[in-house]
Amino acid sequence: MKDVVIVGGGLAGLTCARRLQSGGMDCVVLEASDGVGGRVRTDVVEGFRLDRGFQVLLTAYPAAKKWLDYERLELKKFSAGARVWCDGRMRRVSDPWREPGALWDTLRAPVGSLADKVRIATLRAAARRGTPAELFARPETPALEALRAHGFSERMIERFMRPWLGGVFLDARLETSSRMLEFVFRMFAEGDTAVPAAGMQAIPEQLAAGLAPGTVRLNARVAAVEAGAVRLVNGERIEARRIVVAAEGTGAAALLPEVEAPAWRAVTAIYFGAKASPLGEPTLMLNGTGRGRINNVAVMSEVAPGYAPADKALISVSVLGELPDDDAALVAGVRMELKEWFGPEVTEWRTLRVSRVRRALPVRWPLERRAPAAVRPGVWVAGDFLNSASIQGAMESGDSVAEAILTEAGR
Repeated sequence: MKDVVIVGGGLAGLTCARRLQSGGMDCVVLEASDGVGGRVRTDVVEGFRLDRGFQVLLTAYPAAKKWLDYERLELKKFSAGARVWCDGRMRRVSDPWREPGALWDTLRAPVGSLADKVRIATLRAAARRGTPAELFARPETPALEALRAHGFSERMIERFMRPWLGGVFLDARLETSSRMLEFVFRMFAEGDTAVPAAGMQAIPEQLAAGLAPGTVRLNARVAAVEAGAVRLVNGERIEARRIVVAAEGTGAAALLPEVEAPAWRAVTAIYFGAKASPLGEPTLMLNGTGRGRINNVAVMSEVAPGYAPADKALISVSVLGELPDDDAALVAGVRMELKEWFGPEVTEWRTLRVSRVRRALPVRWPLERRAPAAVRPGVWVAGDFLNSASIQGAMESGDSVAEAILTEAGR
């Protein structure tokens, strides 16, 4: 009999397993798919590395710093700030604390007033006050209301905040909690935005590599959680003293009636292969026009050269929300918009994949970080749908559940 069976090999489940094994517990991770990572996966297509949806790691995440070896991941960083497409031009908006040389361009960018740009500094300072736990205990409003209350103009919100934060939260309406808004501002202020050289799946693979051999079982789909055991779809029954369900929220609810399935935010990532980069720098590009399908664009091979073959460029385009299932029409519309940004060379870009991620981020409102507790005797639940919808939320949830189990077991 195992000490713990963990259902789900995503970031929450793998982090939980790492902490349990470091505390001397014997555990097994059952993953239904053919690889670890859950929603953090990377596919290699014709030599291009395509993450399943545009994803990044904020290096200031406390749980990531605790459990990941950044040097081994060979993290490749985005430049600080962004380029904003508005008024028929790309405008630079940079973080003056990290790129002071770009301050003048930032002040001149027509994405908001000088007062708006000063307010970024005051919001940044407010987000860095106190501890993260205190931040998540502050009064809560939708992010859009919080930005307006902070004094940002509608021009600043529409041209910069909405596409930037909308891309982070996958929430064009900015209904996400103001607590998450401040937490994200804090993380951007205190660390870098990066991707592993080999793609985002390198993160869960590194977590899994730190487990005892044989801990992770792939293609092991769980059909039911029973008293003191889980039963796989093939009929196999695995007994354990404790069970942690670390599947994504909808999957957890299917196994445990005590769990309420979350609502989800969706995103579609369209990947293009090109002969050359249209940009020339590792910078996120935002759609500041307030119209069109595109929210943000990144030339991933500028950030991490290994994302594309040596003589090619990889362009990632993100479109928010649920979309009609017509890939050809979507790609055609996106190409028309991209021609405004980059010119006729866009017609030569080859579509590599249209990746529709319907369960990309769980909706968390109100945003509460509850202490882990068993949903029934011996059965626990972990995942970002219980914490904050982020890499940090998933890893922190898995870590905290493991700590609670170790404490209960007297380890």
